[in-house]
Amino acid sequence: MEIDLLHVSIGFAVLMILYGLLVFEVMHRTAAALLSASIILILNVILRFTDYTDLIRGIDLNTILLLMSMMMIVSVLSRTGIFGYLASKILLKFYLSPFLLIITLTTITAVVSAFIDNVTTVLLITPIVLEIMDKLRIDPRPVLMAVVFASNIGGTATLIGDPPNIIIGSAAGLGFNAFIFNLAPAVALDFLLFLVLIRIMYSQWIVHYKKRVGRLGEIEASKTYIDRSMLYRVLGVLFLVLVMFLLEDIFEYPPAIPPLIGVGLLMLLSRNIDIENILRDVDWSTLVFFVAMFVVIRGVERLGVMDFIANGISSMTTDFTVLLLLIVWISAIVSAFVDNIPFVMSMIPVIAAISRTIGVDAIPLYWALSLGGCLGGNGTIVGASANVVVAGISDRHGYHISFKTFMRYGMPVLFLTVGFSSIYLVLRYTILHY
Repeated sequence: MEIDLLHVSIGFAVLMILYGLLVFEVMHRTAAALLSASIILILNVILRFTDYTDLIRGIDLNTILLLMSMMMIVSVLSRTGIFGYLASKILLKFYLSPFLLIITLTTITAVVSAFIDNVTTVLLITPIVLEIMDKLRIDPRPVLMAVVFASNIGGTATLIGDPPNIIIGSAAGLGFNAFIFNLAPAVALDFLLFLVLIRIMYSQWIVHYKKRVGRLGEIEASKTYIDRSMLYRVLGVLFLVLVMFLLEDIFEYPPAIPPLIGVGLLMLLSRNIDIENILRDVDWSTLVFFVAMFVVIRGVERLGVMDFIANGISSMTTDFTVLLLLIVWISAIVSAFVDNIPFVMSMIPVIAAISRTIGVDAIPLYWALSLGGCLGGNGTIVGASANVVVAGISDRHGYHISFKTFMRYGMPVLFLTVGFSSIYLVLRYTILHY
């Protein structure tokens, strides 16, 4: 499509304003997103680059309703006492070895994220992390960030682990087993390298942790009351929700449907639940942030920024190896700052066109797009939905994760995992050819 360079420049300017506000923390991230969304709406009055209903349609209600309903389910689950119980068990087993504690929490997160979307996973794991760190009176933010990184890495391995993979799989006709066969080996090795990096990056935190725990002395098991009747009902509903997640491709319903049904069933099975208290536990600030960001990204997309980036890739080279590397790295860098869903959607027709034009197999290019788009989400606090959700929960517990702090830890994870994935792509699809 024809690209208007003036519109593209304006789109980039809006993104620079947004990320300037986020990086320097001029205002709360939700306020920054709302301001940027208002700029997009005002620009549309002047430039008429799209209609307002299109901007509103950019708000992904599936994501908003999925987050809201899962927050409600987790709120009910927290009232059963199970998070305190699990935290106590993990704490007693691993509290003397902080690195083993991180390995345990991140491995559980990565494995679960491969089969459940990573937002749902971090909603389940984050309360356990907060409980453990609260008992030790240690800053939970480093562990929370490690859990987020693990969720984004683990979600890359399968068709259902991350939304970009669902989009790629649908467009390219790639099934669940194809993703496992082609991406899981890279993701498994990426995760192992990630653990090594965490050990290096967290060396000072580990020293502080050991000193802190040494002063606390021996940790005794805390007696946690568990409402077993309520727990069984919530776990039953949660199991049903997870089964429905796995059946999405068969019955073709959006991902918000399973947790919405789950919330309804919980209200039916547990009529003593105070809905007002449950709604107060929903992180409305995070949900409003997503609504505003969706408007910004749709506006930037309509201004031609995504097409400009995608077309730039296709015009750079016709060499297959270089194309693989360009796609994985540009996808990673862009996805660190812009929602990876519209970028992946913009790139799919570009990859199809490249395949037709220069006569190469498009499938490896789709794997490069998946690895870059999903792993790139670790770069910044707005790079993936899971990042924003965990940051919001951390804020509510009095631990602010700044844009710069997240980026300081996230960018090394991005460069390490995407760097190894680049080697994997070149070896597997240009040298070994399998």
